[in-house]
Amino acid sequence: MEYAAEHTPRMRWAQHAPEVYKAMIRLDAAARQGLDPALYELVKIRASQLNHCALCLDMHTKDALAAGESVQRIVQLSAWEESRHFYTEKELAALELTEAITVLTDGFVPDEVYEKAAEYFEEAELAQLIAGIAVINAWNRFGVATRAVPGHYQAGQHA
Repeated sequence: MEYAAEHTPRMRWAQHAPEVYKAMIRLDAAARQGLDPALYELVKIRASQLNHCALCLDMHTKDALAAGESVQRIVQLSAWEESRHFYTEKELAALELTEAITVLTDGFVPDEVYEKAAEYFEEAELAQLIAGIAVINAWNRFGVATRAVPGHYQAGQHA
């Protein structure tokens, strides 16, 4: 397959840093423990939208669809604040926390955002959610920095 220059990967970082890649896989598996898989996919999609990571968007929308998530809820994620009625209060708290952690240029995570998430997530689950948000942000940075190419992933392919 031919790619335009902007769609040519800069490098296959996992081949050059295999121990880092393996550690990321383990970290990802550890972060998802105790989290609702559907909620976690929404979080991963939203963070990937914010970070403009096409590879992760491709991967996590396919995984979400394969897991039974609706197209409508996935499409509405980019405008979730205007589409709140598609999501539960717990999902909204997770999405708001995802944005606050992902877009740190706006400042620290506001107390009200953290406190709202703490209303819906027990402390251990909240710790896992924060870890999951941190992990998808790390994946996004690898994907964007190396210009990973989307479109080849099939649902369930990753660890």
